[in-house]
Order: sequence, then structure tokens, then C-alpha cells
Amino acid sequence: VLYRASGDVKLLPQIYLDPVDHEHVYVSVKNQVKRVPVSECDTHTDMKACWSAQDPYCVWCVDKKRCTREDECKGSDWLSIPDESQKKMISHRVVEDPKGQIKITIQTHLTVKEEMRSNFSCQFSTTSGRDLQDVIGVRILKDLSCSPQESPVWNKTGVNLTFHIPSTNAKGAVKVCVLLPDGSCHGNAEIIYQSAPICSGIVPSSSWISGKRKVTLHGTNLHFVDGITHDHMHNHVILPRTSSYQNLTYETPAADKTQKSFVSVRVANETLSCTQITYYKDPEFTSFSAVREGKDVRIVIQKKADELNMSTAELSVWGIREEEMHFCSIEGKESSSEIDSISCEIKEIQEVKFNQLESIKLINSSSNFIFMLFALLLIPVIVAVVVVVYQSKQKKLTVKMNRLIEDLELDIRKDIRQGFVDLQTEKADLMENVGAIPFLDYKHFASRIFFPESDRLIRLCIKDIGQDVVTVKLDEGCQSLSKLIQDQLFLTSMVHALEEQKSFTIKDKCSLASLLTVALHSNLLYLTNVMEVLLEDLMHQNSNSQPKLLLRRTQSTVEKLLTNWMSICLYGFLRESVGQHLFLLVSALTQQISKGPVDCVTEKALYTLSEDWLLWQAQDFSSLKLQVLFAVGHDGEVSQPLEVDALSCDTVEQLKEKILSTFRAKFGFPYETPIRDLCVEYEKHGSFVPLQDVDASSEVIGDMKKLNTLKYYQVSDGATIKVISKKDHPPLSPQTSLKDDENFSGKYFHLIAPDVVEDQAKSPERKKLNLKELHLTKLLSTKVAVHSYVENLFNSIWGMPQSKAPHAIKYFFDFLDARADNMKISDPDVRHIWKTNSLPLRFWVNILKNPQFVFDMEKTPHLDGCLSVIAQAFMDCFSLSEIQLGKHSPTNKLLYAKDIPKFKQEVKVYYKQIRDQQPITDTEFKNFLQEESKKHENEFNEAAALKELYRFIQQYFTQIKEKLSQNAAPAELVEQLHHVKDTFDGLKSCSWSC
Repeated sequence: VLYRASGDVKLLPQIYLDPVDHEHVYVSVKNQVKRVPVSECDTHTDMKACWSAQDPYCVWCVDKKRCTREDECKGSDWLSIPDESQKKMISHRVVEDPKGQIKITIQTHLTVKEEMRSNFSCQFSTTSGRDLQDVIGVRILKDLSCSPQESPVWNKTGVNLTFHIPSTNAKGAVKVCVLLPDGSCHGNAEIIYQSAPICSGIVPSSSWISGKRKVTLHGTNLHFVDGITHDHMHNHVILPRTSSYQNLTYETPAADKTQKSFVSVRVANETLSCTQITYYKDPEFTSFSAVREGKDVRIVIQKKADELNMSTAELSVWGIREEEMHFCSIEGKESSSEIDSISCEIKEIQEVKFNQLESIKLINSSSNFIFMLFALLLIPVIVAVVVVVYQSKQKKLTVKMNRLIEDLELDIRKDIRQGFVDLQTEKADLMENVGAIPFLDYKHFASRIFFPESDRLIRLCIKDIGQDVVTVKLDEGCQSLSKLIQDQLFLTSMVHALEEQKSFTIKDKCSLASLLTVALHSNLLYLTNVMEVLLEDLMHQNSNSQPKLLLRRTQSTVEKLLTNWMSICLYGFLRESVGQHLFLLVSALTQQISKGPVDCVTEKALYTLSEDWLLWQAQDFSSLKLQVLFAVGHDGEVSQPLEVDALSCDTVEQLKEKILSTFRAKFGFPYETPIRDLCVEYEKHGSFVPLQDVDASSEVIGDMKKLNTLKYYQVSDGATIKVISKKDHPPLSPQTSLKDDENFSGKYFHLIAPDVVEDQAKSPERKKLNLKELHLTKLLSTKVAVHSYVENLFNSIWGMPQSKAPHAIKYFFDFLDARADNMKISDPDVRHIWKTNSLPLRFWVNILKNPQFVFDMEKTPHLDGCLSVIAQAFMDCFSLSEIQLGKHSPTNKLLYAKDIPKFKQEVKVYYKQIRDQQPITDTEFKNFLQEESKKHENEFNEAAALKELYRFIQQYFTQIKEKLSQNAAPAELVEQLHHVKDTFDGLKSCSWSC
């Protein structure tokens, strides 16, 4: 019997060692108990890996040549790690005495079997490059390897050996010795393994199809390259002309056509991918002219512009006259969009006329007079034909352009009219049935506020269900630390000492504040007093010479502590007065977004509040009402039809989401099968056709596939859809969601086509001109649809039930007013900003932007964008400055511009009502805090929070002691701190006993 338990408690709360073989432990994981080995020695394949694992239970068994446990290596020698951790298995030290003798001390850092200690010896040997005719092989020994590699000798003389160097996965030097027939190995040469060649570019990056262009590869380790290949001639290996560590030069092979060719390099017997080069047509030289300049002749050569980017160094020009060649020295090159001009000069020549330049021949005018006369007569005819053809083409082009402009004007008129219609007919009839509001319980709400970026601390500080009914006793160390932080002088000194350390980051300050909140949650009155003291210290800091910046950001422990305190004290008000309106707003936004097209890949939508998430590329769509049947059992039975609203542009995944959302809204509970285990089928001509996001017939543009839509499957209004569970029908293949693919957005597209050149005749709907500004009215129509929910939410936040503000708000606002009086701050704007930074900015904006802190729901990036616009409008209501808006102002400011003045007046009244309210007495507020502490008693794991706090104390122990000394702390307090440290250091397994 490993463990006995009775009652409703968690089984196996600890790890238990197997009492029989002591080689396994029992671990409880969710709904099962696993038996896990203590060590997995057989995963280490060689002695180096076995030693490097530093596992005290593993030894290298010499006879078996594998890593095993010590009791499995009986009757054989074995090696293991030493008692103290070492980085190397063998170390040595060389010492020279005064007489010149050298002493070498070699030490092995091993634990060995007792009988094996006499088997260690040192062997030194030397060899020279002679008498190598008896060598039968070469042995290559890697560092810390007991299994050397041997390579046969291909060719040998008395002086030289030729052998194959084996491959390896590691870089560095290896030892080489030569093998003799008697098995002895001599020599101490080295071979250094380096990384394989890597290409970073090629210059120039193009070549003419006839080849022979000199190009240079850039990269690293290119001196290892034996040859170069192009994929269009993969059997042809080109030898490098020159090579070095970073550069390699070679001549390109010829190609049959213009194309892209991938370049690879050959290293030994391997071919490595390198880069690619583009082949273009050979350069075309059209004409040249010659002009005498003194004793020299200047030649200007005309060449058609191309993409080869030829340099003057690649050109060699000779003038040919009467079979005599004259070198022409290149002087420069000028380029335009159509013609490149290359100038060169032939030195000291009398004749100007040349018959040829290189291989370009010109016709001699004196011998072709008749041909020229014919050409002169033909020119007017050619000009006339060209004029007629040009006018005809121009007329057709004009007609085509006029038709295109008319279509664009028609589309723009249609979009503007549709936007106007949506704006005038939009109604706030979104909510029919949202069901029960899924509020999170207090401890999950608070933990998400306390630790928004640390799931580990959330799991540590929240008690399991079994722990909620059992009061967990603190061990001695946790009790001592709990008593110590109840001392205000120690706690404030510790906070200041930690914040003065440069290594103590803002993230650490937030963690410290939240851990203190959890540890002192049962004594909120004391936590409030500590917060007030730290706030007063923050107000008097030199950095706060500008009082308006106080509490604007979370850069100190007390600012995060204030956020947590507000969350604790206002949870009841949030749940009773504000929570319903927030959930209705989130639901209304979700429904409004789904009313129009939503791109499945980017999540942009036609109906939104954020311009950044506006789907202005949306194509035409139509609304569909579908009759959805749910398969029941295995005999083909189906449920009563459920009417689901969908769009023709929805993907199959979006259709599933709308079906499940409608099911939950209608019946008040979610469908039992998750979305990834559902298949949907469409009834067509009496049979059901399966619908898939991607299939063999999906449209492909470039390298990307388009997700299939209901329009693609020709699903009509009123069609019947059947929902089938893959679990109930095993023949269906359980595909995972396409969104699970890490490169989902790079492989697929939905409504936003990829930016590739395509034949628009195949996709006429993509010809439509889409302008983002034409769809900005969708922002306004969305705002109109959800505006009543926004107003109700704002009014619930600054509402005054029974003309009284919540106790925490009234108490803290009076505290700020009292501190302002003490600091002789009479500016009312400063007091207004302090209150705004402490309540709306620090608490309400956090709730507005993160509804998942309050409800059991997921927040999509698109919903986050819309809530950010509303949160910005909410903060603008508390601003004292007047914002000047114009045509270049951001749309999120313009959207609520007319509503902000009205809300500002309501905020002023709200602040005045709080100020005029009867002050709350100390007794009344003390009772409120005690009730809040008692209400949520034993919901957090105080012991886990105390242990995390001790980590900070342990790390900065010296600095905390110095701060206590500066603050003249009594000696008893320092002794308590030492006692806490000694107690924690003495506990080896506090995590099991707390």
C-alpha cells in the first residue's frame, strides 16, 4: 500500500518513491497516476553523453559499452561522475622545476569501480613522415570519445598517405594516428573540422543565355568548394576559377531560354544549395558611330537596354578595317530606359571608317545605293500604315478605358449608397438571447488581475478544489515570514530596498506587489495602511516634481499594489452593477462583427470600430438562412432543424462557429462536441456533400490556396446542412484545424487575395476598385449599432447607486484630497488627474480592454481592437484638455468626437457628487475591509506566495539589511529576518510540507 486517503481530499498530493525497487516514483497527473523511472540512462549513447548527463545513478559499463544503472553492470568495470561537479573528464597541469625538468600531473574526474583503479596509464608516442609503407589504416579519435573511427588507406608511399576523412556533426580538432599491423597507433597529427560552405549572394545575379559570364559567389568557407552546378544542367560540374574563404569566381554555363536557375556547390560527395541566378537574352548591339578627335577616333556603340547590368570591365571592343584589328579602350557607359551607350577610344589611327566592331557588321553605304533608294521610297508607305494602325488601336483603347471608368463610377456609387443605407437603417436589435452571464469566481478574477503575464504564479497562488475546504497549515519558515511582513517598518524598508536595485525590473515590482497582496489578503486593513505609506513616499520623491504625472504609469510597486487593491474592493460593485452591461457590450460587438464578411485568415471584418481591422477589400456577399440538422446516434436519425444565419462568403470553419453560437444562444448551454470534431454536409440533389475548407479543387493563386466558401459550394438560401460528430462516425477522418498550421497565413487566403500578378479575366470580381475610405461609414454604422450598450456601460461605471459611491472610491478620493492639502497643492486639475489615474486609468480601462478577466470567454485580436477604441473614448471623457480634430485626425478619435463633451459633463458631476458625499468613517471602512477579507478567506495559497516572496528576500538579503540599518530598525527585527533565512535554508522540501 503506497498511500491511504479518506474523505474528499486530493489523492497523492506528493511524489512517492517506489518502496520496492527504489527506481521509480509515482506522480499524480490529472485523472491518472503515472509510474516514472528515476533515471533514464539508456538514452545516452556514448561515454561522453553518459558522463555529461551528470546523473549520479548512471554509470558507463565497459563490457556492455552502454550507459546503465550501477546494479545492472555487474561483473564489469564501470565509470561514473565524481562527487563534485566537473566540466572536464580529464585535466592536467604542467610544472617546470628549477633544473629544467618538466612534470605533468594528470587527474581523472571520475568515480570508478574499486578493481579498476589500477587500469589507468599514460602513453606517449611520436612518429615522422617516413616509413609509412607498413601503415594499414588511419585512426581518428574525437575528444572524449571511446569509440574511435578508422579509415582505410587508398594510396601510400613511403612519405605520403591518402585516406578518406569521415563526416561528423561537430566542429573542432580531432587527433589522427596511423595503424600498424600489430594494432599499435603512432603519430599525433590533427584534422580540424569546420562548417560547411554557406552562400550569402552572387554578383552579378544574372547571365546571358550563351553563358561564359564571370560571376562571384559570396559567403563563408567557400575555399572548400570543389565545383559548381546549375539545376538546368545538373550533370555539368563547373570548376572554380579562383576561390577564397569568402569569395569564389566561376563562369556560368549556357542555357536554352530565359529562366531562373538554382546554383549549388559540390563539397566532396555532397551537393549544397546555394543561391539562384537569372538568365536573360544575349545583349543586342544595334549600331555604332565613329568621330575623329585629334589623332584618336572616338567610337559610340548603341545597345538595347536590358536587365543584365553589364559593367565596362565585361566589354572588350576592337575596330576592324581591312582585316586589321585596332583595340578600343572603354571610357564609360550611359544608360537610359531604352538604349545603353558605350564609348571607347582607338588611339593614333588615321582612318575613321570601320567595317566591324567585334562581331557586329555594318553595311557599306557606297556599295548599296540601290537598296537605300528602295528604302527611301518604302518609308512613306510604312509611315502611313503605322499611322492608320495607331489611330485604330487608340480608338479601341479609348472605348475600353471609357467603359472601365463607367464601371468604376458605378461601383463607387453603389458602395456609397450602400454605406448610406446601412447608416440610416442600422438598428440596435442585436441582442435576442445571451443566456447566463459566465462570471468568473473571485479568485480567478483576482489572479488574472494580479498576474496577467504569469500563468505559473496563477497556478501557484490559486488553491485547488480539494484545498478550498481544508485549512492548510503553514510550516515554520512560512509562519516566520508571515509574521515578519506584518511589521510595517520591515515591509516598507524591504520594498524601498528592492526598488533601489537596478536589476529589480518593473516586472519584478509588479510580481512583488501581487505576491504581497496574496500573502496579506486576509488582513486588508494592514495592506491598506502599507499602501498609504508607500503612496506618501512616492508623492514626496524628487522624480515627482511634476505632480500631474503621479500614478500615470505602473513603474513602482505601490502603483501595482493600488491596481490590486482597487480590484479587490470593487469586485462586488463590478459584478452587481457593471458586469452585465460589459457582457452585453461584448456580445453586441461580436454579433455586429459577424453580420458582415470576416476574413478567416487576417480576422479583419467589414463591420468594426477599428480602422486597422476594417475589411475594405470585401467582395459582394448575400445573407443565408440555413436549416441545420444534428445527427443523433448511429442510425442516421437527425434532430429538429435549427435556423442559422450565415453569409455566402463564410468559410466552412466560420459556418461551424455560427452553428455552435446559435445553438448556445437558443438552448442556453454549449453543444457537447468541440468544433474540431465536427463535420458539416450540404444536401444537394437528395444526397449530402461534405464541406471542407480546402480540397483538391480549391483555387490557387501563386503558392497560396483560397479557403472554400459557401458560395464556392453553391449553398443557397434555405439550404439544409447536417452536422456530424467525427467521434460518433469513425470512418470520418479526424482532421485538425487548418489554423493549427504555424504557416497558416502564408499558405491560405480567404477574402484578401495575395499580392501576385494574375490573369484578372479568370477572377472578374477582383477587377473591382476597392478604396478604404469608401468603407469608413461601416465604422460609424457599427458605432450606431452598439452605442446604446456603450452608454449604458459608461453610466453604470460613474453611476451612484442610492447617491453613494462605493466605499473604496470615496475613501481613496478623500485620501488623495488630504495628501494634496498636506502638500499645499491647490490646483484642482492636479486632484482631478490623480483621481483619474488611480481609478479610470488604473482599473476601469483594464477591465474594458480585458473582459476575459471578468468572464469565462476568449478575446479575439479583432475584439481587442474594438474594445481599445471604446477604452480610448472612455479615457477621453476624463481628459481636461480640449482635443482639436480635423480631417487628418485618427478615426478612433473622430468616431466618438460628438459624444465626448456630453460624457465629460457627466464625469464632472460624478466627481463633484463623490466630493460632496459625507466622508466615510474609519470604523465603517475598517468593517468593510474586514468583511472583504472574510468573504474571500482561504481562496489563495498563502504559503506559495510567501515562498515566492522569500526568493526576493534571499536574492537581496544584504541590501534589505542595509536599508533596515538606515531606517534605525530595532535589533529584534533584524534577528527575525535572520531567523526567517535560517529556517528557509534549513528546509530541504518546503514545497511538500506547506
